[in-house]
Amino acid sequence: MIDRLEKEVDMLERHLQVLKMVIESEPIGIVKMSNETGYPHHKVRYSLRVLEEENLIEPSSQGAIKTERTDEFVDELDAKLDEIVDKLDSMKIDESAEVES
Repeated sequence: MIDRLEKEVDMLERHLQVLKMVIESEPIGIVKMSNETGYPHHKVRYSLRVLEEENLIEPSSQGAIKTERTDEFVDELDAKLDEIVDKLDSMKIDESAEVES
């Protein structure tokens, strides 16, 4: 159960790292992103596809570039992550709530 969440968080981290590279170095291609991040080409390609489906980037002949939606997404990102962290914190089971054997 937790393993799946951990994998999703790792994948989100990769997607956001790829997005950050596009924002900072647009246009940028798969090979350069793969070389700089150490992620295999197929994982970078997958992240690019996910970001494109979310309309956060778009392909160009020179590589990936950001879209009109990118800045809005980035502006809202920290608040959304904070909400998720708060929700996860509220899910913790305190030692005082543990059932004694």
